[in-house]
Amino acid sequence: MPSTRLPLTVAFLVLLSLLLSGIAPYDRLTWLMETLPVMIALPLLIKTYRQFRLTDMLYVLIGLHALVLIVGGAYTYARVPVGFDVQNWFGLDRNPYDKLGHLMQGFVPAMIAREILLRMRYLTSRRMTAFLCVAIALAISAVYELIEWGAAVAMGQGADEFLGTQGDVWDTQSDMLCAMIGAILALLGLSRYHDRQMQSLEIHRRDEL
Repeated sequence: MPSTRLPLTVAFLVLLSLLLSGIAPYDRLTWLMETLPVMIALPLLIKTYRQFRLTDMLYVLIGLHALVLIVGGAYTYARVPVGFDVQNWFGLDRNPYDKLGHLMQGFVPAMIAREILLRMRYLTSRRMTAFLCVAIALAISAVYELIEWGAAVAMGQGADEFLGTQGDVWDTQSDMLCAMIGAILALLGLSRYHDRQMQSLEIHRRDEL
């Protein structure tokens, strides 16, 4: 099988970043809520590594997504320093770092869905696969927005840092738009490379058998 070095390196960097971010986050509850997906995904990926190893590309993408979440959790999305730099460069009204998070929320889940749908042979049509991948990414984005709504109802102003709306009344809609754009960009830009990676992984699996 392909080397385990890259997945292990990604896992180590994500775990190290998670631990460092938890030392003195801006708001402990916000950090916990923002990084909870990482805490769930990391052990799940480790547990399923032998039974269903993903492509190296996907491990890298998942690692990048995890780092975006970790940084957002450490500073809160409205206070990430690089977001202020982008805000100043483009003359924006708000820190746009959360939009990067929502782009990744579409980009990475779309590719995860694509790998599962194709490798498990649930679908053979590439067009239908692309459509469903975008739909799945949007569904995940919608569920996340519902979670944010639930947090706002339950916690009141205590959820402000988690929501990160920064006074934007259309924040929920723009978040979902970013997820859709991320999913489409991932499928347009990475599908051919992803196919080659899956084919290589399948060849190695057959050779092992």
